[in-house]
Amino acid sequence: MNDDTPLLSVRGLSVAFASEERTLLAVDRVSFDVRRGETVALVGESGSGKSVTALSVLKLLPPSATHPSGEVRFNGENLIAMNESQIRKVRGNDVTMVFQEPMTSLNPLHTVERQITEILSIHRGLSGNAARKRVIELLTEVGIPEPETRLGSYPHQLSGGQRQRVMIAVALANEPKLLIADEPTTALDVTVQAQILKLLKELQSRLGMAMLFITHDLGIVRKIADRVCVMNNGKIVETGPVADVFRAPQHPYTRELIAAQPKGDPAPTHPNEPVVMETTDLKVWFPIKRGVLRKTVGHIKAVDGVSVAIRKGETLGVVGESGSGKTTLGLALIRLISSKGPIVFMGKPVDTLGFSEMRPQRSEMQIVFQDPFGSLSPRMSIADIVGEGLRVHQPELSVAAREDKVIAALKDVGLDPASRHRYPHEFSGGQRQRVAIARAAVLEPSFIVLDEPTSALDMIVQAQIVDLLRDLQQRRGLTYMFISHDLRVVAALASRILVMRHGKVVEQGAAVDIFKNPQSDYTRALFAAAFNLETAPGAAVAQ
Repeated sequence: MNDDTPLLSVRGLSVAFASEERTLLAVDRVSFDVRRGETVALVGESGSGKSVTALSVLKLLPPSATHPSGEVRFNGENLIAMNESQIRKVRGNDVTMVFQEPMTSLNPLHTVERQITEILSIHRGLSGNAARKRVIELLTEVGIPEPETRLGSYPHQLSGGQRQRVMIAVALANEPKLLIADEPTTALDVTVQAQILKLLKELQSRLGMAMLFITHDLGIVRKIADRVCVMNNGKIVETGPVADVFRAPQHPYTRELIAAQPKGDPAPTHPNEPVVMETTDLKVWFPIKRGVLRKTVGHIKAVDGVSVAIRKGETLGVVGESGSGKTTLGLALIRLISSKGPIVFMGKPVDTLGFSEMRPQRSEMQIVFQDPFGSLSPRMSIADIVGEGLRVHQPELSVAAREDKVIAALKDVGLDPASRHRYPHEFSGGQRQRVAIARAAVLEPSFIVLDEPTSALDMIVQAQIVDLLRDLQQRRGLTYMFISHDLRVVAALASRILVMRHGKVVEQGAAVDIFKNPQSDYTRALFAAAFNLETAPGAAVAQ
């Protein structure tokens, strides 16, 4: 084939999902091309059909999905017409995919080394020392520090960002011709995000690899894509070179998407409000075991001597690179993992409470996890997922009263209550994240840990969720610990900021002070990466 022939050609693709109630057309006659060495970005709101389009390329859609029309040609061959045996030769070899939710894509029972080695063995025939050497090279390329120490790690022992980097390493192992990247930097902090984007561009240059890049982050589209396709309600409403579309968007939806970003100021706080959550010199150390007898030879100090107090109605933004200990700190405070050090919740020490003693406290402290699909049971309907906490903590409610609360919670997060009888796999990543927020908020807790709650959301819905969280906080007096790598969202929501690195607190204080005048070199570098600045980061927040 000549260079002008598209590597990937999608023509008139339609995808429908059938249920007992109705048939939903998720992708409606979509057409686009991806040429060798080119990056094409699919952008649009959650539920616009981006991921469904990407999954169609490798026939990875669930059984409820059908292709009423269209074709997907890779190197001239129609992938949709292939049987399972034929498509397997393409998957993981010529075309690979990085999925949006790494925790559900990685095998929880296999180590990092085994999962990457499996790909190398199947497609390259590598084993033993040769395979291990290549695994270490791949982990180094995707920015995993000290990769030798992570070979024996399981997915649950890695941070969200580290799991995403392992997924990228798996996808790049066989140097594919086409990489389909479905929100590949969703879980990554801004500094590693820049490293990954640079890595992908370098690989493109070296391998002539093409990319189909699905993202809600328009800043990433500007950096990495050659052309962009804007999707809305299953259709491509605008397409063209990135520079042209961003400079002069033609479609009203494209203009709305480009203009969208979290706005407003954090909810006002009062220094005289009572402290809801407090800890002093908190430590979470994970042992490193080696040898036949599994002796402890060291520790991973995920949280190392952190002290913090969060007052009623306040939002504490916790920021830092992946693996800095942000999520571990949040899990420790609500007693979901073991830790050392006093933890006082609502004036009561809880670090010494046993399982049964902690249970009454659970309704007052909730969490929205980073990976919504991994935290939602695939066997439960949305109504059952959101209502589960009510059944446990408010058993006196009638079925009708519980249903009313579920409906109200779904409305609060912008979901159609009529969809409550559907299952998680029938929702987009952003919609699943809203379900997770509804599940946490329905109990009207005092304290919520928000672990990257907007990471899976497009820009328009991000802004809506920030407004929602701020509104819920003001109406109910909620207290948040807001963990995020998106500093623009943090600036709109957090009144105080805690900056973490390698398990320690680098800097903490009022958000307005830290954004205007960060004291730490690390904080300044973090802000500069987030806001693409050469100057002080405080200026970017005001832009």
